[in-house]
This record gives sequence, structure tokens and C-alpha cells, in this order.
Amino acid sequence: MSADAIAKFKEAQKQGWAHFAPLESMTTPTAARLAKFAGVQSGQRVLDVACGTGVVAITAARIGANVTGLDLTPELLERARENSGVAEVDVDWREGDVEALPFQDGAFDVVLSQFGHMFAPRPEVAIREMLRVLKPSGTIAFSTWPPELLIGRSFTLVGSYMPPPPPGVSPPPQWGDPNIVRERLGSAVTEIVFDRDRMNFPALSLPSYRAVIERTAGPMLKLVEMLSERSRTTDPIPTGVRRGACSLFREQHFAAGLSADPRN
Repeated sequence: MSADAIAKFKEAQKQGWAHFAPLESMTTPTAARLAKFAGVQSGQRVLDVACGTGVVAITAARIGANVTGLDLTPELLERARENSGVAEVDVDWREGDVEALPFQDGAFDVVLSQFGHMFAPRPEVAIREMLRVLKPSGTIAFSTWPPELLIGRSFTLVGSYMPPPPPGVSPPPQWGDPNIVRERLGSAVTEIVFDRDRMNFPALSLPSYRAVIERTAGPMLKLVEMLSERSRTTDPIPTGVRRGACSLFREQHFAAGLSADPRN
């Protein structure tokens, strides 16, 4: 994959996720679970990678950790700053890329990511960077969506209508497959632990859920934009997409992978 193709792909991601903020009400409960799962403690140096609107970072800061939150999208960082101000906690917010983290080796006790690092186009680069900035015997923990459930299948549905990504870009739901996670972590980590739980998506109706996702979730939003441009109608989503999105809305699970003792 050329550097130009990577840059264009990331720019599209940055634009696609700019409207994610309304979904923070859905990701806040799971943020608390991730922080607890990782064993975040007061005084620890914590990095929240692809922090979005800051729900994980702020949760860790409320525990008493010294937190840095990093995201590719300026609009989400602006919302994160507002959220931390309301919560009256200090977080060091940074605009940046998980594939090129602007921190020294071993700078953090804990590295977290909730539904974020999984969108990096090159998983091997992202995880190498996350482990690089983690101190020896530190903890890395992340929440992802399994490929066989709601969000993972939604990605597959969207991908069937979108142009193919650049060569070498890995599908985000692969981060929800324990076997792939083990392979990517490799021998650099020990004591890998997986947990599984249910994530609820409250909505007035299935069409209501679909409408919210079409306006906020990066991949679906980009699909809507593409089809709207193509058809120039007020209802751009093909029947197949609409039926697929509604049929997938049942329940959502997320897998959290925890590894300790990274070894360089």
C-alpha cells in the first residue's frame, strides 16, 4: 500500500467519524467496564488511543489516573474537551494517529482503546505502536466488536456496497476474533485474557436506530453520502441496505482483549 493511499484512507476516516458524538451515550457504559477490566488505578499513566469523545479517558481520570487521550478527528477532541470540563477532570487531549504515536517508549502504565484502534488500516503498525509506548509489565486492554454479531455484520453489509479499500487494509471486525488478536499480539505479550459481554443500543424503533447510525457512524455515514451522490434522491439507502441494517439490530456483544507483561 502506498503512503498516498494510506493518507487518503485516513483522511476519509477522519471526516467519516466527525459526527460520532451523539453515539457517546451508547459507549459510556462500556467505557466503565473497560476501565474496570483493565484494572485502572489512581496515579497510573493511562493512554486512551482513538479516544473519540473521551468517555474512556474521562472514566479513567475520574478514578484518579493521569490520562492522555489521542484521536485522529479534531471534532471529536473538541467534544472530549467539553466533556472533561463538565466532568471537572484533567485530561491531556492530543490530535494524533495510532500508527505514529507521539510519545516516548514505555511512557504509560496502561494503554486502552474502545472501538477505536481497530479502524487503523494496518493492524501490525497500530499494535506495535501501542506496545512501544507501554512500559514493561504494563497493561493493554481494548474493546472490539465480534465479526459475527451486529456491528461486525453491519461492516460486512456496508462493505458490500462500498468501493474496496486500498490493498492491505484489514477489516476492523477482525479485531473481534480471539485467534487473530492472539496472532497480532504474538510473543510480545503474556497473560492474554478475553471477556465477552452484551452492549445495548436503546432506540425507539428499528428505523430510528438506522436513522441515527446513518447520521453518526463513520462507515454507514460514508455509504449514505456515496449513494446520495449517486442517486440524488431524498431516500438514498437501497432496500437491501435498509432491510439488512434493521435485521441485524437485535443485540450487541463486544469482546475485550487484555494482555499484560509486554516483552520487547
